[in-house]
Amino acid sequence: MSTNQPVPALPADGGGAPDGRQLRAILIAVSIALMAVIASVTGLNVAQTHMAVEFEASQSTVLWIINIYTLALAALLLPLGALGDRLGRKPMLVAGLAVFGIATVVAALAPTAEVMLAARVVSGIGAAMIMPITLAVITSTFPEEQRGKAIGVWTGVAGGGGILGMFLAALLVDVADWRWLFTLPVVLILVALTMTLKSVPNSRETSAHRFDTLGALISVIAVTGLIFVLQEGPERGWTAPATLISLTVGIVAAIGFVAWELHRRDASLLDVRLFRERGLSGGSLTLLVVFGVQAGIGVVLFPFFQAVLGWSGLLSTVGMMPMAVVMMMASGLAPKLAAGIGARSTMVVGIALAGVGMSLMALFVSVSGGYLSVLPGLLAMGVGMGLSMTPSTEAITASLPREKQGVASALNDVTREFGTALGVALLGALVSAGYRNAIDDKLHGIPQAAADTAREGVANAVEAAGGTGPHAQGLLHAAHQSFVDGWQQAMWAGAAIMGALLVYIALRGPKNTTSAVADETDPAEAVSAG
Repeated sequence: MSTNQPVPALPADGGGAPDGRQLRAILIAVSIALMAVIASVTGLNVAQTHMAVEFEASQSTVLWIINIYTLALAALLLPLGALGDRLGRKPMLVAGLAVFGIATVVAALAPTAEVMLAARVVSGIGAAMIMPITLAVITSTFPEEQRGKAIGVWTGVAGGGGILGMFLAALLVDVADWRWLFTLPVVLILVALTMTLKSVPNSRETSAHRFDTLGALISVIAVTGLIFVLQEGPERGWTAPATLISLTVGIVAAIGFVAWELHRRDASLLDVRLFRERGLSGGSLTLLVVFGVQAGIGVVLFPFFQAVLGWSGLLSTVGMMPMAVVMMMASGLAPKLAAGIGARSTMVVGIALAGVGMSLMALFVSVSGGYLSVLPGLLAMGVGMGLSMTPSTEAITASLPREKQGVASALNDVTREFGTALGVALLGALVSAGYRNAIDDKLHGIPQAAADTAREGVANAVEAAGGTGPHAQGLLHAAHQSFVDGWQQAMWAGAAIMGALLVYIALRGPKNTTSAVADETDPAEAVSAG
């Protein structure tokens, strides 16, 4: 089975192919829209305490307010991406921006937790209409010699946008009120909507087959079940009835989806036979691991910054910024490197650097070394992830034909969401397990109540230390050192996963072809430089 290369689609309104100026405007519009979606994934994390107090809500309810957005987004990506291909990418993008913007305003004004939950669900639906279309617009509009750099800008925003969004949200919460954090996505949506209406051409694809409604419904059930397990497993317990039921439903639905799509063949929502292609399988696996590691690093870093180093939430997000910045820069440079040494070689270099970064953090992290003990590892990881994300995304979109670019983009996004949820669950569990194992031997002489509290986590130990009198410093030292032990365990596991991925991509990655680099005036270059 040969790889299908997407070619630029002519606008559905009959106009000619966009010129360089319009391509720049298109790339800016879809990047801003994507930034709004990505920023909303992480922004509310910094306002958990504020929401709990204002809504008089439990921690479980607050987590649902945060997670329900991601759940709705991930579940609807494939169906809405496919509908965008058929109904028109510009109408779907405009509708998604409108739905997302209205729901975000409602969330900002929500008087109760119930209204906030409903608004977040609708925001997730709008985000699922936006996210796959932003990449599909690029792959169906940009000519081949400029597409790689445009995808590099897109992946840079997708990779670093969450950290940038969290920083701006933390800044707004710190200087104003937690509800002001919704200002950023609303402003971004208004700008993106204005630019989309003005600059983005409409493109749609015709199909000889009816829409795969049953496949779409099964995919929603499968993704919902599996994402629910990864989000709720750490909170409810991996053997809780709700977790096991959701896991069973998700697996059965996933198997059913594959069987149904094989039966539908060319009329399927997603032709699963294409996973035989090195580009699709290798690109998907790389994004799954890379975004999983990035999300898992956040789970490790924030407790380290706040509970171990004593930083504020705002300063903690500033500490993440160097990784985000170099990641976005490397995403923009990746197409040039791929043009010279090939996509597979670029992915291998990126994966290797990310693995080195995790190893550096495992080797050198310490309480006394503070931030500088982890900064080299963060920088290496940022460069590595940036280099690996762009060719992986391009490999996925190039594996599906032009009429399926919405589906290709949605598959890329679903992989990201699964990787994020899996990374948080896996690395978070490893850190917690390593912490508990290490601190058990360090609590001798600590009052029983304080010791039991300390076993729950490093933040709990810091809170409990204040009531232990002369034992306070000993408890703090034990908790900090135990967290570092758990950190090292998680980092070595991540490095091992990166090593296994490195071997797989080196042997079975996308074909190592090179292509001509776009000229110096291409729109993606201009946006990257700007």
